[in-house]
Amino acid sequence: MKAEFDFIETGHNIRLLVATCRIRPIDPTTLTLIDWDEIRTFKTDKRKDEHFSARWLLEQALVEWGLNDISALMISRTEERAPYLKVIHGMWIQWVLPSISISHSDGLACVALIDEGWTIGLDAEPLNRPPKPAVFDMMAKGEELTRLKDGILDPLLAWTGKEAIQKALRMGMHFNPREIEIPIGGLDSRIAIGNSKIQLKNYSHTTHKVMLAYGEDIAPIRSPEEALLEATRKAMGSGESWGVGCSTTRNNS
Repeated sequence: MKAEFDFIETGHNIRLLVATCRIRPIDPTTLTLIDWDEIRTFKTDKRKDEHFSARWLLEQALVEWGLNDISALMISRTEERAPYLKVIHGMWIQWVLPSISISHSDGLACVALIDEGWTIGLDAEPLNRPPKPAVFDMMAKGEELTRLKDGILDPLLAWTGKEAIQKALRMGMHFNPREIEIPIGGLDSRIAIGNSKIQLKNYSHTTHKVMLAYGEDIAPIRSPEEALLEATRKAMGSGESWGVGCSTTRNNS
């Protein structure tokens, strides 16, 4: 099984890596970044192959990124099911970890990594399977919907672009795709959504439409351990008297 890696020029002096591979059966016992409880919910071999291929690809991408030992890492999810890397609970080490996005569709697995401090979204759909007109009302409104119906806006571009942005916002379908408007010809566009500025970028691929969305991470994910380590570091570096206790620092004890 072969993975292909591509570091993308962003113009922001940040690293962004896209990795792709074909979906194949993989022995899950050879993988590190898997959740056995999650695997038990899969009903078909196809779903297992997609999941294992994507996790294998992520592990390969992390090595390409420079993280040669991933044994201390796991994938967790936000309440909106957005995946992110974290150190295994209780290990009390603080690493600089990239933000991640994962996609798989019709035989292709894709992974994107971007430097800490940024957020990334990735979506891939086969070029020969564009969205049907019946779903246009679900994905667009107003003038954008008119452009879709009139053939001015490529429906596959709009679909993958919106999904990539939803992932970059870490909201998935919790953020209404009709509230995201893709500019005409928007292969490389900067889009303002709330307080976020998202860069949408086309990634060239022979069989799939692959869209990337990335922007500054205005709401970083922090585990309880990371939050405590950060607070401890700030307190120790503040120059003020600092001690450890339940609610007060012990006096003369």
